[in-house]
Amino acid sequence: MNNVKPQNNRFSVLVVDDEPANIDILLGILSPYYDVKVAPSGAIALKIVQQFTPDLILLDIMMPGMDGFEVCKQLKTDKLLSQIPVIFVTALSQGESEEKGFKLGAVDYITKPVSPSITLARVKTHISLAHQMRITENLVAKRTEELSKSQQSAITMLAAAGHYNDTDTGHHIWRMAAYSKCLAIACGWSYDDACLLAQAAPMHDTGKIGIPDAILKAPRRLINSEMEVMRTHAQIGHKILSQCDTPLFNLAAEIALCHHEKWNGTGYPEGLTGEDIPQSARIVAIADVFDALTMKRPYKKAWSDDDAFNYLLEGAGKHFDPNLVASFISIKQEILETKRYWNQLEAEGQMASVSDLLPQNS
Repeated sequence: MNNVKPQNNRFSVLVVDDEPANIDILLGILSPYYDVKVAPSGAIALKIVQQFTPDLILLDIMMPGMDGFEVCKQLKTDKLLSQIPVIFVTALSQGESEEKGFKLGAVDYITKPVSPSITLARVKTHISLAHQMRITENLVAKRTEELSKSQQSAITMLAAAGHYNDTDTGHHIWRMAAYSKCLAIACGWSYDDACLLAQAAPMHDTGKIGIPDAILKAPRRLINSEMEVMRTHAQIGHKILSQCDTPLFNLAAEIALCHHEKWNGTGYPEGLTGEDIPQSARIVAIADVFDALTMKRPYKKAWSDDDAFNYLLEGAGKHFDPNLVASFISIKQEILETKRYWNQLEAEGQMASVSDLLPQNS
């Protein structure tokens, strides 16, 4: 739809009436102050609003073919057109017809024969209200977009902080988040919830920022005392992410705390078993391990995809939720396509962020 505004910046009114005399009267009243378009029928009015969006519609009720009630009903079912204020202009007595009109979404009634002063006053009032509402909605939308960008920046920074001292992970946090999103959808999560998980997953190792470099960068197998310190990154990440009480950061904190728990209870920090481990963390654990296995690191070669899938199968019921492993295997081709996409971004040297995991209009 083309949201056309008159070049002279005057507000516009669409008059819909099957009687030429009524149209002439309303043109005489309104045209000194507004740009007025006319439609002699409801069907023509609906065609006009697909090309030109008026600021207000004056709509007759009693018309042959499609009456004003039906026109209003169709307007209000269209997301873009539903915001146009509709004033019924009618000779019908008030009562049931007026109640029906308001239920359909009309903002006012003007009775025939119309009074010029009343018509102008009501048109002005409702155009002004609608205009102010649009301004408010635009400001809210702009503020929401700014908040969304700020949140995505915070996610990117916290995810990067968790891997600040690990220069060999490349796009790992974004790849594993993409795998997590795919798996969440495969096991029944809604698309919106899966997108929320994709935003939370990259922050799973935020707590590593609190681990000493001597342990984090040790070029050898950690001794038991060092491993105990390393394992505290789960609680550290949870504590950091819990500072923000929103659905996203609550989910991220949950994942940070529990992504090293194992199905058989041998994980950390709580030794949770089975479904006591939040499903979000069980999903991320699979995605994280699969990506880590298929990455080349200074101390190991990249595993083949098949070997990594087989590792997950072998760990089902021990390390991993067996049902989630089955779901992950069932979307093998989708996982491999996702892997190729992110590997290509990395090979081309393109920077990545959480926005790459989300729909373009998010």
